[in-house]
Amino acid sequence: MAELTGAVWRKSTRSGDNGGACVEVADNLPGLVAVRDSKDPTGPALTFSPAAWTNFVRSAKSGR
Repeated sequence: MAELTGAVWRKSTRSGDNGGACVEVADNLPGLVAVRDSKDPTGPALTFSPAAWTNFVRSAKSGR
């Protein structure tokens, strides 16, 4: 995916030794946040607007 060229991927610091069941997030691209499966780094990625990603994270933290 050309729009993800230059993405810097990171795992959450809360990701422990859980058998590789992690997601990675790239939030260094202008106007885009990408999420992918850490076990399949060349596979598909979901993309969100920064506002949608912020809303998702906020909702997840609040348990919704």
